[in-house]
Amino acid sequence: MSVQSLPGAQVAPPRVSPLLQQARRHAALLTTLALFAALVTFGALRYEGFLSTQVALNLLIDNAFLLVVAVGMSFVVLTGGIDLSVGSVVALTTMVSATLVEHHGWSPGAVIPLVLTLGACFGAFMGLLIERFRLQPFIVTLAGMFLARGLCYLISIDSISITNETYSDMAGWRLPLIADSSLSLGAVVAIGVLLAGIFVAHCTPFGRAVYAIGGSEQSARLMGLPVRRTLVGVYALSGLCSAIAGVIFTLYMLSGYGQHATGLELDAIAAVVIGGTPLSGGVGHLAGTLFGVLTLGLVQTLISFDGTLSSWWTRIFIGALLFAFCLLQRVGSWRRSP
Repeated sequence: MSVQSLPGAQVAPPRVSPLLQQARRHAALLTTLALFAALVTFGALRYEGFLSTQVALNLLIDNAFLLVVAVGMSFVVLTGGIDLSVGSVVALTTMVSATLVEHHGWSPGAVIPLVLTLGACFGAFMGLLIERFRLQPFIVTLAGMFLARGLCYLISIDSISITNETYSDMAGWRLPLIADSSLSLGAVVAIGVLLAGIFVAHCTPFGRAVYAIGGSEQSARLMGLPVRRTLVGVYALSGLCSAIAGVIFTLYMLSGYGQHATGLELDAIAAVVIGGTPLSGGVGHLAGTLFGVLTLGLVQTLISFDGTLSSWWTRIFIGALLFAFCLLQRVGSWRRSP
């Protein structure tokens, strides 16, 4: 009689190689990288000049504000939450900045720290409501979205152009790179925010607590982790990132308007999911968020190079990608389940 046939015998599970374990763990990120490489290859083969350095850098320049918002959104999603207010906070940041600079004569050196502080406080307030009263993040941040967007129209229903020389100089500043290519100030700031986010997520106790809460909030509490402080901090970080993105958007548009960044929260969520972070939280990489943002920008660039497709095809492709990645994440969760 074999050992497996004895009553009560424990059969050891088959051993899985460390390489295969890593591949399964990072399957979504690897898929994102493969998709990005496939799109780049398709564009290079189909369109002349697609692989130029400046075209590649424009992906980052044109989506710098989305990348900053997506970094903050990644931390929220990693905890299993969601933040629907980010686009409205971006718009509110542009409106407050434009009003203070153009109508009240404030200097940008005073306005920018003020709007960053307001964004962080707005996010912390929502996080406090979510944690203290055990409210659903969807409802709280939806209320925050309406509140911030309404405050925009309370300030002005019209667009406010920014003519301040400092803002114009910052908007026109470029970091020279190779082959006459350059990066805008907003893109440089976005790269800095991304690197800081990666460091915080993977090299600090705060980041480890974020992943632990996303895995199991109850287990995180039993482990003695600062769940309350971390949840409030995550939404404060998302608000801060939204305000930074609002400053970048202000430089990008040189105006404040209540309709700015409409739907940006959906683009940010799409970028995070396509980047390999499931909405259930606990798993994900900020590097994946970067490639999620670049993938969305690459789809828009391909449609622009084609010239025959409507811009609405961008939404169609993004919707199809979201369906595919949701199915991929679901299949991956089934395979990991005992």
